[in-house]
Amino acid sequence: MPGILYLIPNTLGQSEAGSEQSPATALAAIIPLEVQALTARLDYFIAENAKTTRAFLKLIDAAQSLAKPLQEIQIAELNVNTASAALPALLAPILAGQDAGLISEAGVPAVADPGANLVRLAHAHGIQVRPLVGPSSLLLAVMSSGLNGQSFAFNGYLPTDAEQRGKRIKALELRSRQEQQTQLFIETPYRNSAFLEALAHACQAGTLICVATDLTLPSETIRTQTAAKWKAALAAGKHPDFHKKPTVFLFLAQ
Repeated sequence: MPGILYLIPNTLGQSEAGSEQSPATALAAIIPLEVQALTARLDYFIAENAKTTRAFLKLIDAAQSLAKPLQEIQIAELNVNTASAALPALLAPILAGQDAGLISEAGVPAVADPGANLVRLAHAHGIQVRPLVGPSSLLLAVMSSGLNGQSFAFNGYLPTDAEQRGKRIKALELRSRQEQQTQLFIETPYRNSAFLEALAHACQAGTLICVATDLTLPSETIRTQTAAKWKAALAAGKHPDFHKKPTVFLFLAQ
């Protein structure tokens, strides 16, 4: 009988050194204890990033004690460079009866994450898939933005070419206006400022733009205001510090 593929949520980042909370307390505020306990008993993980997964498992170990020493736990990588032909081998231990955990580099796996292809293949092989509760930056951003939470779309990364990016923003703004649909984006953190500049200049003045940074962390900032106000704030240098910080961008055309 096949094992179970657990979809394990990771944290959205680590608190900076000097935090008043212990790592275990900080983890418990983000990852439910039941999820921690289940994670602690697994010894096979499929991870977007082995290094960040080991860091996460060290936090779990401090709070719950891993069933095996970390060095004895198998971690296989699955990222954007993993070929489709390599996916069956990742599922082989599960088909042989071993439970496994799928872990993203941050947040929930299989959403804006290469793990989705593995989950699809798991279903095709009759493997039970169990999603576990944890932080999703996309849902947290929608929840806290004040924008339309009934209809929203995640667009991932936009083109880096300025002209193509501007055209794409305008096309999505038109869709947002016609369908009253919130549009979500992410960007490589060091490009955050340039991306917000592009949004503020390409969108019409009354379009609402939300910038949600460092969600769930002590440094979290969330601000929603019109494109015109963002444009003025950027010109004056009065905007949240999101340089090289994980950020979700959203807008809703009025």
